[in-house]
Amino acid sequence: MVSSDWGDIYREIGATPVINALGSVTLLGGSTPVPEVQAAMDRADSAYIPLIELQEHAGKAIADMVDVPAAYITSGAGSALTLATAALMAGEDDDKIQQLPDTTGMKNEILIQRRQRYWYDRCLELAGAKLVEYGSDDGTTREDLENAIGPNTLAAHFYMTEQFPDENILQLEDVIEIAHANDTPVTVDAAGQIFPLENFGKYVRMGADFQCIAAKYLGSAQSTGLALGTQGMIDALAKQSFVGYESRRIRGIGRPHKIDRQEMMGVVAAVRRWFTMDHETRLAEVEQQCQLMLKPLQGVAGVSAKLLSNTIGHQPFGVEFTVDKSVTGHSSDELVDILKDGDPRIWTRTVVPNGAITLHAFGLNPGEAELVGEIIADVLS
Repeated sequence: MVSSDWGDIYREIGATPVINALGSVTLLGGSTPVPEVQAAMDRADSAYIPLIELQEHAGKAIADMVDVPAAYITSGAGSALTLATAALMAGEDDDKIQQLPDTTGMKNEILIQRRQRYWYDRCLELAGAKLVEYGSDDGTTREDLENAIGPNTLAAHFYMTEQFPDENILQLEDVIEIAHANDTPVTVDAAGQIFPLENFGKYVRMGADFQCIAAKYLGSAQSTGLALGTQGMIDALAKQSFVGYESRRIRGIGRPHKIDRQEMMGVVAAVRRWFTMDHETRLAEVEQQCQLMLKPLQGVAGVSAKLLSNTIGHQPFGVEFTVDKSVTGHSSDELVDILKDGDPRIWTRTVVPNGAITLHAFGLNPGEAELVGEIIADVLS
């Protein structure tokens, strides 16, 4: 059971907490800073520091750990995408920086494969850029990209999901080769590509000009992310940021993308922890939590449940199950709604297109994994 004081701080103002079986999702708060991160954030309270200097030193420390030319801390992976797009359009030209999101006189078209359109590509448009699709729903060829590059092409964008490979898209190696042959930068959304460790920063090392990381997956605060890239790319990105706005008095689009000194030091601590921790133990603990959710579901009539075995990326393992409404009395969508309205409330979701429900351990507190499985089994029995 949850503790008697669980979520009390929310109840004090009339809000109701939930058990997070969704995982690291922005909608529920994204993450809980791990002790090393919280300690670093607390220590950062001890003094003020010019943030332009802190960004420089923190970025260098992270770049050295990750083995990339340069790094910059942002207020999330989405923020990194927006700032990177601004950097590609305006560069270090102060007049252009202040002109955005008006892109008159600038290249502003970002190429993206039709099969790679995704929810967060909107972040690429917020600085004024325009997304231009190439390829088809069936796949993409080298010729598709070559023919798509034109006089107004700003960059070619790639959405990286190593855990869900798609053989029908044009792979990143080919995108980099073709784009660079046509003097076109390449950006990569790799928000969750943090494990295996060799994948962390891998796409910049492959030749991409920029990639982002969501630092919340490392146990940092929700509103933190990383921009990794070439030195020139990160230098231009820094000019667009809130630090550039305040320290240089240049009115760039990055002013709302603010992050504090505590969060910056938390990200440094999170990256350091990630590269030095025992990942075998981490994965074993997550698998055990998922087994605790799975066990009560096994043997329930009308329920087919299995352990997800993926260990790539930010959210390893998990439980996936389907329900037969004719047996359980509830469809998957109905079950999700019942759990959201229960006591305690449990948030999960169905997976399109197969309609299965997934459970993840990332956001669970001690004792909650078994409770989640038991409550679901009780509802369906």
